[in-house]
Amino acid sequence: MSKFFAHETAVIDEGCEIGDGTKIWHFSHIMPNSKIGENCNIGQNVVVSPDVVLGNNVKVQNNVSIYTGVSCDDDVFLGPSMVFTNVINPRSAINRRSEYAKTHVGKGATIGANATIVCGHDIGEYAFIGAGAVVTKNVPPFALVVGNPSKQIGWMSEYGHRLSFDDQGVATCPESGEKYFLSNNKVEKLK
Repeated sequence: MSKFFAHETAVIDEGCEIGDGTKIWHFSHIMPNSKIGENCNIGQNVVVSPDVVLGNNVKVQNNVSIYTGVSCDDDVFLGPSMVFTNVINPRSAINRRSEYAKTHVGKGATIGANATIVCGHDIGEYAFIGAGAVVTKNVPPFALVVGNPSKQIGWMSEYGHRLSFDDQGVATCPESGEKYFLSNNKVEKLK
């Protein structure tokens, strides 16, 4: 039996999985067949739609709706009031449930407050989406993107610091001391 906390105003439908240590706060709704990992924090007024998958240690801030078709790996941060979509061309009078597009958010990625992720676009591991950005294409791992439509303006470390690369393509995270290498517009952490 899973041991998680759910506030008395939360609605948790039958048929979902919730990992140990997860907390679900005021007025949130966890819908059937969704899967939430261990040690997650689901803020106030959050909706987790059917078949959504959240990894371990995912932090979902207040007023976020995670729609069918979205999956998030471990350690993802979803900022307050950020938005996922799941249909490219919604119309109230036309049922497009069979057309839900998939969106995957990689390990350790951050999506800032009030950002919008247009469906069908993946967010790479440790990418950083600035507050209010509107993502209309795939975001590579470690990329820093901002604006509407979003554009990449740099690279971020796993600890969430902007990286500054030298002439050899090497950067050091100021907090962790870990080194990163940039080549052919791709970043990798050096071992």
